[in-house]
Amino acid sequence: MPVSRKEFMTLLFGFTSTAWISTHAPWLEIITQRDTKLDSEPLRIGFIGVGSRGKTLLLNVLSLNEQHNFEVVGLCDTYEPHLKEAMELTGGSAKRFSDYRVMFDQIKLDAVVIATPLHEHAQMSIDALDLGIHVYLEKAMGRTLTEVKDIYDAHKRNNTVLQIGHQRMFSPVYLEAMSKLNNEDTIGTITMLRGCWMRNTEWLFYNTPGGRNTPLDRIRNWRLYWESSAGMITELGSHHFQVANWILGKQPISVVGNGSLNYFKDGREVHDTLSLIFEYPDGIQFSYDCLNSNRHNGMSFQALGSKATLDLEHNKLYLEDPPEPPAIRSLIHSIEQNLFETIPIGGSTWIPDEPVDYGGSYISPDYQLNDTQLALDAFLGFAKKGEAPEELPLEGYHASIWSLLAEQASREGRRVYLPDEYKL
Repeated sequence: MPVSRKEFMTLLFGFTSTAWISTHAPWLEIITQRDTKLDSEPLRIGFIGVGSRGKTLLLNVLSLNEQHNFEVVGLCDTYEPHLKEAMELTGGSAKRFSDYRVMFDQIKLDAVVIATPLHEHAQMSIDALDLGIHVYLEKAMGRTLTEVKDIYDAHKRNNTVLQIGHQRMFSPVYLEAMSKLNNEDTIGTITMLRGCWMRNTEWLFYNTPGGRNTPLDRIRNWRLYWESSAGMITELGSHHFQVANWILGKQPISVVGNGSLNYFKDGREVHDTLSLIFEYPDGIQFSYDCLNSNRHNGMSFQALGSKATLDLEHNKLYLEDPPEPPAIRSLIHSIEQNLFETIPIGGSTWIPDEPVDYGGSYISPDYQLNDTQLALDAFLGFAKKGEAPEELPLEGYHASIWSLLAEQASREGRRVYLPDEYKL
C-alpha cells in the first residue's frame, strides 16, 4: 500500500543513522534535511519537453509545493497540445516558449527539467549547464558516447548539479535491497544478475498521417528510429544497467549481444527483440532481455546470491533454503518427485533440479511509493543548495555510456569494450 512522506522519512533516518548511506546512496541525505519551504527566495524552474514523460515530471514537481519554495516560470515544447496542457497545469502562471534558447534568454532560471527526445538532450543540457542552471535530465544522457561525455564535462567545468532520471536510486524497495545485498548473511555471495523488460505493445505514442517512417512520425514517435533513439536499450534497459552497476559497485568489463526486428514490419528501425550479456569483474555475468511482442515474463531484475535471490522489481526475497512447507504440501511434493524416479531415460543425472518454490517475503513494506517524486524532491533540494554528491551524475554517466555500448554490441553482434577516452 502507498505510504506517506513521514513514513518514508522513518525509513531514510534508519539508513542515515549508519555508515551505509554515505557509501551506497549519499544522495538521500538531502531528503532528510530541513524543508526548503521556509527559504525566502523561491527556486525558479523551467521545463523543456512537456509530453508524456515531461508532464509526469511536471506533476511530480508541482506536488512538492509543501516541501519546497519554488516557481515554475517557464515551459517549452514544440508541440502546441503539450504546451497548452502544461500551461493549464501551472494555472497559466508560467511563460510559454517553443525554443528553449529564447526561454534561457528571456527569463532567469535556477534549474531546468529536460524531458525531450534523446538526440536533443546534449545541446540543451550543455547550454543550461554553461549558464549555471542546474539540470535534471531524463535518461539516457545522450545519443552518442561523445554527447554523454560532453554533458558530463559541462557539469564539471561549471560546478552545477546534474541529475539523471534513474529513479530507482530513490526507490524504497531498491534501497532496502541494497542494504541486504551488502549483508552476506542474507544473500551470500552474488554470482549473477538477471533482468528483462518484456511487453506486448506497438510502442506508439501518436497515430500520425502516413504511418511509420514519415517525417511527422519520425518526430512524434522518435523512439522507433536509430537517429533519435537506441530503442528499448536506452528507453528501458538503461534503468536496470544503472542498478547493476550500483549493486556491484563496479562497471562492466564488456558487453556482448544480439538484436533483431522480427515482429513489427511497419517501417520502424529499432529492434523489437534483444539479448545482452554484461561481463563484470570477478566473473559475474548480467544477462538482460527485451521483447516487444510478448509480456509473459514482464519486467524483472534479480540479484542471485549463494543464499538467496532478490527480485527487486517484484519486491520479493527468496531464500535458497526456505522454511519447511506444511505437511500436506510436503506429501504432494514427494508424490511429484516419485514420478521422476521411475523414468529410466538418462539415469539419475537426468532428473532436473527443481526451482525454489515458495512465496518468499517482501523486501520492503514501502513498495508503492513514488520514486520519481522522491528523485525530484532531492533535485529541488540540491538545486537550492547548489551542489550534490558526485556519485549522482556518475551513476547516470556510466549507465548511459554502457547503454550505448550495449546498443553497439546488439546491432553489430559482437563483444564491445569501453574506449579509453570515455573512462572517468
